[in-house]
Amino acid sequence: MCVTCGCSDNAKATITDLDNGNVVTLEDPNKAHDHTHDHTHSHDGHEHSHDHDHEHEHTHAHDHSHEHPHDHNHDHNHDGHAHTHASMHGTTISLEAEILAKNDLLAERNRGWFDGRNILALNLVSSPGSGKTTLLERTITDLKDDLPINVVEGDQETVNDAQRIKNTGCRVVQINTGTGCHLEADMLARGMKELQPPTDSVLMIENVGNLVCPALFDLGEKCKVAILSVTEGEDKPIKYPHMFKAAEVMILNKIDLLPHLKFNVDDCIEYARTVNPEIKVFQLSAMTGEGMEDWYNWLKEQVASGTSNEATA
Repeated sequence: MCVTCGCSDNAKATITDLDNGNVVTLEDPNKAHDHTHDHTHSHDGHEHSHDHDHEHEHTHAHDHSHEHPHDHNHDHNHDGHAHTHASMHGTTISLEAEILAKNDLLAERNRGWFDGRNILALNLVSSPGSGKTTLLERTITDLKDDLPINVVEGDQETVNDAQRIKNTGCRVVQINTGTGCHLEADMLARGMKELQPPTDSVLMIENVGNLVCPALFDLGEKCKVAILSVTEGEDKPIKYPHMFKAAEVMILNKIDLLPHLKFNVDDCIEYARTVNPEIKVFQLSAMTGEGMEDWYNWLKEQVASGTSNEATA
């Protein structure tokens, strides 16, 4: 469960390998804690149970996956066990810290795996419709003779974007998050088992379209690349400051549309550097190819720099 946005903790993510059609279901990818409960209680005509192998008083911030015949909020005590459902502020903060700490540990494992194989892993984040997939398609096509690129696609549903990437001849796996709004380190680790990217290569991770929660979840990537379309408005970096602060690169995409829009490029870059003075900015059009060469040169520099921890300024 993501306590930041409330996406469901009982959603099942899946990984699809488009080369062989294998689909792997990830059970409880966002499991908040590892202890079990064993008690059964019933009220108002419904019953639910869960294993409990230790005695203590604690407060739950997770949603029980059982159906009620009617909607209601309730606090109840049973078997000497104080049980309050998911609304206490302090519990929410504690649970969020636990989720992020677990994710960060797995992310460090991913990072070590990438470093050991000299794989440049980039986490592409943006709002829906910014042009991430088009950018990937053109990048892969133009650099196929220079850089080996593999892709992990993240979406809530469908393999449509992964199929577009596969059509370029690139190796790709699709991670569908169900109701989840972001990829997590565990999802990526399992996706890597299917993808098996080679050493000395580039891994492009196209995250779920969302500028909020992906800012919090480290996947083990070298850096986040925030893609912003000129159709979205120049103030996006200050509307979503956490994402642009977390990103080391901002790609301003669809600049071919600037003559038709009221968009101030200088203001946009100034806003981005207000929240992140060190952010690297590329202005380009993935559709026409304008400005793509600077992006390509940066990618080549990052590969050449090996396992450097910081993006080139």
